[in-house]
Amino acid sequence: MAYIPPHKRHSRDVENPSPTPESLSSQFNRKLNLKRKFNARLTIANAEGAIFKWFAIGSSDDGNQFPPCVHLEPFSAPSIELKWGEKPLALLNSSVSQGNREEEEETVAGPWESIVVNLLPELLLSVEHIKNELYQDDGVKPKLVARVGKVLFHGISKIDRNELLTERTLRKLKGLFYTSVSDTYMETITERVIPLIGLEFQVEKDIYTVKVSDKECPSVTLSCKCIALPHLNNLKLYKVEIDQVRHMVGDISCLKQNVDMRLMLCSKKNLQKLTDDEMEGIVGLINSAVLDQDMMGGLRWPLGKATSGDRFRVLEVWHTVSKYYVNPLLKLQLRNANRYDLRTSIGEASKEVTLSLKRVTFELLANTLVRYLLQGKPINGNVDKKTITIDRNKHQHFSIRSRGLSGILSQEPPASLTRTIFNSTKSMKCLDTIMILSELKCSQIIVLDYFRKS
Repeated sequence: MAYIPPHKRHSRDVENPSPTPESLSSQFNRKLNLKRKFNARLTIANAEGAIFKWFAIGSSDDGNQFPPCVHLEPFSAPSIELKWGEKPLALLNSSVSQGNREEEEETVAGPWESIVVNLLPELLLSVEHIKNELYQDDGVKPKLVARVGKVLFHGISKIDRNELLTERTLRKLKGLFYTSVSDTYMETITERVIPLIGLEFQVEKDIYTVKVSDKECPSVTLSCKCIALPHLNNLKLYKVEIDQVRHMVGDISCLKQNVDMRLMLCSKKNLQKLTDDEMEGIVGLINSAVLDQDMMGGLRWPLGKATSGDRFRVLEVWHTVSKYYVNPLLKLQLRNANRYDLRTSIGEASKEVTLSLKRVTFELLANTLVRYLLQGKPINGNVDKKTITIDRNKHQHFSIRSRGLSGILSQEPPASLTRTIFNSTKSMKCLDTIMILSELKCSQIIVLDYFRKS
């Protein structure tokens, strides 16, 4: 009997007649979805109770309504477009793109103060969470960093296109922070900012990072740091770390500048000693990698070699060339990154700027520890020996030393320690300057030209 296509068959069921070509076409269109399903949480570790916040600075006085010159526009980010299946959107200010700087000079001081007002409570709460980890594990290493990039949004169908653009409406959308900056911006940082704030070149690192999942511990991603062995066309493993954990992420859309900012408080833990079998499995993955500059990430694996037994599996590969500049207060990292995700087959190359606020991190942690000492609460002995040394002298002052930093904190009521840790200055001679001053006046972190037009 000859085959009869479904749309030509005659049904005897009156209530459920044979489908017509038109009905099949409409069903197909409804089910067809070319958007990728991408879950960033699979690649990023967040602490329990982690805090995420987005807000904008430089808008009208009510802090919610955006001026008419601010609107959502498509933003060029090919890797994000592949992940989301649609072009991302970014808040753009047409007056800034047209070079109107006069208005910015009149309003720049106020918005920086709003960063402090918006993020300080979350920052102090997150420090308390890290403190709890620190008392249990002396290997916890907290770090507060500032990054430059662009806050991107998607899911515009969730809001009414005719609705006024406000912070409230944008919070209905999903978003991420895109850290890639332009070549011009990197040149500005190198040629103008670094000499201006007194940073000195420290070191350049050329590293391959292989991110590996462990089936027996799926919540942890291992970062295998390697150096290239060109004469052997493979890698040499020199360190295995646990990926950092985020405690607070504050994304700030800067309406008066062409780039946005992220403030992030994160921590790392020392990896416990691996067994011989575990090291054998990880080293086997690394030794199987082949250097290939034509591949995103700079590495490839022969078929079937990106897994080790049924336990370890390669998730991502990064090839990064980073230059570090330091002074006693901060560390600046300028990074050229080439990444490839083996799960999504998506790669990207980017230039990134990261500022580690060393002194602020130290003081936030020191203030917390001193506050606990004043309240008579115990501190893990290992913490005193390995992470932080706290001495009480005859004048009832505490001398704090941690990883090359030191300071003296007076014995003050705990309430005074929870006031403004960050404070911005109104006497800004440079338009794009943020002065982050600690309450104890012994920290002065200067971020210059971080928001200069690229």
